[in-house]
Amino acid sequence: MKPRVAIANDHHGVALKAALLPEVVACGFEPLDLGTHTTEPVDYPDFGFKLAEAVADGQVEFGIAICGSGIGISIAANRVKGVRAALCHSGLGAALSRQHNDANVLALGARMIGDMEAKECVRRFLTTSFEGGRHLARVERLG
Repeated sequence: MKPRVAIANDHHGVALKAALLPEVVACGFEPLDLGTHTTEPVDYPDFGFKLAEAVADGQVEFGIAICGSGIGISIAANRVKGVRAALCHSGLGAALSRQHNDANVLALGARMIGDMEAKECVRRFLTTSFEGGRHLARVERLG
């Protein structure tokens, strides 16, 4: 059974999510699409919480959260104990969020990043491991 990645978005993230789903599959993961599936306005906290709960309770290994800026949905996700959501704008940032911070949710801003860079973020996030070592004590302090 393939490991799963939850992906959730507000109305601003519908198109970007569609572009990223094949990338998730190409990285060897099964996507769990938690919506929304329409461009009708919705509230990003609802989708950020739903995604974060799926990560925190072990339904999925990772999450990808998308809203217009990526900020609101990352704040919502980080409210759930055990979630470390990182808003990234580059592949390097996504890789470092895994290596140094053991991030388990990648947050993206659909209005802030293009499809190609977002795909690179997903690729780097899903294929980079936490380094542990000197970073472990810091991550443990996050709770």
